[in-house]
Parts: sequence; structure tokens; C-alpha cells
Amino acid sequence: MVAGLPSAPIDYSEARAFFGADPRDRWAGYLLGCLLVLARERGLQPATGVDILLHSDVPEGKGVSSSAAIEVATMRALAATFGLDLSGRDLALLCQLVENEVIGAPCGVMDQMTAACGEAEELLALRCQPCELEGSFAVPPSLEFVGIDSGVRHAIAGSDYGSVRTGTFVGARILTDLRGSPLPGAGAHGYLANQDLAEFQSRYADRLPETIGGAEFLAQYGGHADMLSPVDPGRTYAVRAPTRHPIEENARAERFAALLREPVTETSSRALGELMFAAHAGYTACGLGNPTTDFLVEQTRARQAAGAPLFGAKVTGGGSGGTVVVLGERGKVWYEALRIKKALLQHTGHSAHIFRWSSPGAMSFGTVDMEPVRG
Repeated sequence: MVAGLPSAPIDYSEARAFFGADPRDRWAGYLLGCLLVLARERGLQPATGVDILLHSDVPEGKGVSSSAAIEVATMRALAATFGLDLSGRDLALLCQLVENEVIGAPCGVMDQMTAACGEAEELLALRCQPCELEGSFAVPPSLEFVGIDSGVRHAIAGSDYGSVRTGTFVGARILTDLRGSPLPGAGAHGYLANQDLAEFQSRYADRLPETIGGAEFLAQYGGHADMLSPVDPGRTYAVRAPTRHPIEENARAERFAALLREPVTETSSRALGELMFAAHAGYTACGLGNPTTDFLVEQTRARQAAGAPLFGAKVTGGGSGGTVVVLGERGKVWYEALRIKKALLQHTGHSAHIFRWSSPGAMSFGTVDMEPVRG
């Protein structure tokens, strides 16, 4: 134990209150939270203090996982420093704990898994039940993804994301009662994504309420499965659309993967793009839309209709702002993105950043040991 420090790591709730007390300090929780999580979950007991130098050029609040990037980098560096052997999956789940328990953002683990286990020019195949890596797909040589920053700050901890997430778990609880059995999947509650889409549409969708008051839900059902998404008795939650979205989105993801397993053609490229357009519409329907990201998707549609080599577009991350990813022909989609950027500048006054290229995740990249030069 280091003199002057507590004999045991503090509780997550105490850390959350500490970093949340001043908005200027909140960002530090993404770094120092890694140390706390390693202490609480892996028994780390540093014999000395540590200096952490953070250098990142991942833009904040753009829907490109800046928080996950610094969490994963910090956790990887701390693990290497203290000799902890963490798999990519372990690394991602521990970083998700930082986000959930220290920061108080009720996020999933997709961003952390991508930052930890991603590979350059590949799409990660991930089944979040809770965190199972199913390989990856190389981006076809004829296709390319680029991202266009909308200029609207995205935040997972925002009220829109939180209320939609709560409404989704409320819907899952009601759907369980309608089914008369848990949703398919491991665990007591299963996963909405495992609900068969055709069965949902034919038997259950119309029986779910469009909305429900928090007090009414709690009185009738008692609660739901997610501790990170408490129900406020004084709020009204959308239910049907947020419940439908993960069921439909899983079907879209399965279809997207199936198309990537086959040789890419003009027809299949357009099918991939239509799945992206549909995913974006799903975000909007369940309450995670934004006029500016909608504008970027509409511009992609308009350029496509005018004959541009574009196939699809959708908002990234948790929606409600952030970045829109566009799929098009490799080498040509970049120029189309510049045209869309110009339209956005005229529409909102925002000069967007365009994201291109990709890089390996932390596990593939590894660590670099640096020692001072002694002369």
C-alpha cells in the first residue's frame, strides 16, 4: 500500500460522483477509471504511483468512439506496465466497466471491442451476447467506407440515448410476458436480437404499446433486466419502435454479413447500401435521429439518384448526432464525400471532417516500451 492512499479501491459509485462533480474533470474518469477497474476486478495493487500521458487525435463527440479509444489505450498500457495478461475480449469488457460504472454511460461493448480487436480494412463480426467475436470480413477491394462528421455532438450519456435504451428494456420485459417465455439466448432474460423477426411482426409488434408511462410500467411489471437503465416513474417511454429496432437490426446485420460472404457485384453493393439506409431509418424511428445526420443521408441518396457511385449511408454509434458513414466505390466515394461536405457547409455552416482509412486495434498494434535515455 502506498503511504497516504486508501487500503482498498473506492466504490464505483464514489468514483462516479467524484468525476461527475465538475464537468471539467469528467474526461479524466476514462483514464483513471481504468486503474480503478483493474484494482477492483483484477486485484491490481500498484506499489508506486503512475504518470499517464495521453495523446489522441480521435475527435471527441463525433460518434467515432473517442472514449473507447482512450479507454482501450490506457487499459492496454496499464496492463503491460503491471504485467497483466488480458485478452482482447477481457480488455474490452473491462473498458466497458469504466464507461458504465465510473463514467455512468450505459453503453454496450461494441466500440471497445472494435478498438481492441479490430483490424485494418476489415469489418468486425461481433455478437453482443455479451461479447462474442465471430471473426471479421475484409472490406471488398471495390468498396470503401468514409465518415462525415455532422458537427452535432454525440453523447451516449445524453437523455435521448438513455430514454431510448430504457424503452428498449421496457419493451423486452413486456415482450417476455406476451411470449410467455424468456427471449432466446443464454441467461435468465435472453436477448431481443434473438427474437425471430417474422414472428415478432406477425404475433407481437401490434400488441406492444407505442408508449408507456414509467409509473404504469413499474406498477404492472415491477422492473426490467438492465440496472443501467432505471425507469423514471414520471417519464413516458417509447416502447414499440425501440423494441423493434434491435430485432430488425440483427436481421439486417445477418443479411449484410451474408452478402459479404459472396463475390461483390453492383447488385449486392446496392443491397448493402439499402441495408445501411434502412438501419439509419430505424435509428430515427426509435428516437435517435437528428436533422443534420438525416441531411447527410439524404444528400447521399440524392447523389446516388444523380448517378454518383454511392450505395448507402447511416449514422454511427448511438445516433443523435455524430458521424454518418457512407459506402461507395473505392477511390470515388472520397470525392463524393467532399461534395456532401460542401452541401453541409452551405446548409449549417459546419466544415465537416471526413474520416478515411482504418488502422489495427490495440491487440494487433501491441505496445511500445519507452525508456529515458541515460547519458
